Amino acid sequence: MSQTQVSPHQRARFTLQSERLGPLPLINHFLERIGLEQLLDRHVPSDARCAVPHARALGVLLRSIIVEREPIYRQQETVHGFASGMFGFRGQEMEHLCDDRLGRALDRLFDADRAALLTEVALAVGQRFGVKFDEFHNDSTSISFCGQYRGASGRKIRGRSAPAITYGKSKAHRPDLKQLLFILTMSGEGNIPVAFRCTDGNTSDSRTHIETWNTLRAVAGRSDFLYVADSKLCSRENMDYIGRAGGRFVTVMPRNRLEDEEFRKWIQTNTPDWQCVWDRPNARYRDGPRDCWYVYRAPLPSAEVCSVIWVWSALLTLRQEATRRRNIAAATEELKQLHERLAGAKARLRGAAEIDLKVKLILDKHHVSRYLKVSRIVREVHLYKQARRGRPGPQTAYRKITKRRFDIECSTDEQAIAYDHKSDGMYPLMTNDRNLSPAQVLQAHKGQPMIEKRFEQIKTVHEIAPVFLKDEGRIEALFTLYFLALLVQALIERELRLAMKREKIQELPLYPEQRQCIHPTTEQILRLFSLAERHKLTQDGHTVQVFQVQLTDLQRQLLTLLGVSEHAFRPQG
Repeated sequence: MSQTQVSPHQRARFTLQSERLGPLPLINHFLERIGLEQLLDRHVPSDARCAVPHARALGVLLRSIIVEREPIYRQQETVHGFASGMFGFRGQEMEHLCDDRLGRALDRLFDADRAALLTEVALAVGQRFGVKFDEFHNDSTSISFCGQYRGASGRKIRGRSAPAITYGKSKAHRPDLKQLLFILTMSGEGNIPVAFRCTDGNTSDSRTHIETWNTLRAVAGRSDFLYVADSKLCSRENMDYIGRAGGRFVTVMPRNRLEDEEFRKWIQTNTPDWQCVWDRPNARYRDGPRDCWYVYRAPLPSAEVCSVIWVWSALLTLRQEATRRRNIAAATEELKQLHERLAGAKARLRGAAEIDLKVKLILDKHHVSRYLKVSRIVREVHLYKQARRGRPGPQTAYRKITKRRFDIECSTDEQAIAYDHKSDGMYPLMTNDRNLSPAQVLQAHKGQPMIEKRFEQIKTVHEIAPVFLKDEGRIEALFTLYFLALLVQALIERELRLAMKREKIQELPLYPEQRQCIHPTTEQILRLFSLAERHKLTQDGHTVQVFQVQLTDLQRQLLTLLGVSEHAFRPQG
């Protein structure tokens, strides 16, 4: 009886397994520098019954927000797609990573003293990254929700007050949706998020500043830092509180203040002694008008005895003038169409009140009530109708019927346009620090738009909405993780730009087709490492050889600039 010979190729079963790394080794490096997992573990402790510590589960969600942005119920699938340890999990722990486990971790985060946690995180960032806390910028945005959330009315959850998801003034221009208010504060140096708070959707911005300022005082360890915010800070209660506590602020004076009205009246016949702060080329158009900024300190203080600094931007002047022309033209066209409708035989707008409302809606829509004067006129229309029925003839008698028809006449108020044109591109700033020069006040306020870019990141890059959670406590905890994700991304961006400045590197080829980038963002950096993966050759379940990530020259350069070792992309296991 002959025996069948088995070749060595038949005995050996080789399998090539691919494991994603993506940008997670880079992200983990920054999480370790912050010491975030240790801070989470201290403030959100776990008991012996937890198969997965709360801090580790929250770390999974945090990394997912930065890298994958998958819903909570898909986190286990997401973690399995990456190399072991990239999400902080190894071995059998991943079996316990279900959406219920993650939900319980969010519950414990909501129950924790999140204010103390975030304060410690900010202090760690200041100490380990050298972020200065001399100046802070504050603003808020609304996060819209598509669900009903009938029970989310500010109730208490396990003894803690949860924010009310309700209707309010929508900054996303969605008054039909319920919302929460997302309040963010970041450092003036590096634009690093340092404080966050989530509050009721109908909260007015003017009522949030005192609590925010007290939080920042704990972060900075002193009260004489410069606090920069929008016009909602400009209330006597807010300014008096900060001033009495030894704080300094810069804010925008609202248009409804008497000081604003008096200056715009004064400038009609006077020319301020403007001081030029910047005169630089147009950043958007090579041959466009120059970007010039001027400042002027008003001779009289505000009613609160604060310095009033008027700012004039040449480009803003052109934009406001062009916007006014477009709005007037658009409103005039709609009024013309309304006139044609009223003149038609089948006009349905016949009542005076109905026509006046329609005109008001058009003027308010385009913000031109001041520039267009619309009058309603009444015209008599005479109609002749046979006195009796039948075929008309030479002897047919007719009766005269007179009807009233409404019409509108529109004219442009050139005087009002000329009046407002005199102050185009101008707006007032207020500060209680008289030692600041007008140029320094403007410099501080110019950092305010950067916070809008952070809001844009959290809404577009991080995709904070739509929210697939029902419990408002878990939602607030999840928003805390979004804040931490924004913090990590801001630190990566800051570290790279500082390293480029230190090494005198003007630009990096981060755009498609190797185009140069002067101001690299974290999104571009993470995208460059998104396809990083390693491969394992296994035989009958045993690893034979590991093919590590082959980094490009650009990737190595970025890691060097960020202070990340290449070995981070060659993990063990």
